[in-house]
Amino acid sequence: MRITIIAAGKIRDKWINEGIAEYSKRLKRFGKLEIIEIADEKVPEKYSGKEILQAVGREGKKMLARWPSDAWGIAMDLRGDTPGSEGLADLLSRRAVAGTHHVIFAIGGSNGLSEEVLARCRKKISFGPNTFPHQLFRLMLLEQIYRARKIMAGETYHK
Repeated sequence: MRITIIAAGKIRDKWINEGIAEYSKRLKRFGKLEIIEIADEKVPEKYSGKEILQAVGREGKKMLARWPSDAWGIAMDLRGDTPGSEGLADLLSRRAVAGTHHVIFAIGGSNGLSEEVLARCRKKISFGPNTFPHQLFRLMLLEQIYRARKIMAGETYHK
């Protein structure tokens, strides 16, 4: 199964990039992994709700422009289900059995995902009610995908 993470914003911290590189390397044996970064939209310091929606909409258009037509989307969204490690493994297993060859995880910028991206996704998942920096969240998502792939392979990792 091919996994793509499409995310708003560029990772600037060296230690996060190192963690992303490590989990990307570990995931290679399970299939193709691609990480697509789209430029996040800047919002003025004094902003209105309308300006935020416009910026999120522009990010969404950039994401959808890079979205392969065959991909099954999962939105990383605070309002989503909290499946846990086993639940994510089960979700990916069920998608594989259903014939899904390509899964995209969408991570929005600090203002979330556009309604258009949310509509394109077939599932919304969350890592709980806590707020995480979106740069760190990308690393956390990779770790959880790796953990799920190990569970799916019946390998020891999950404790």
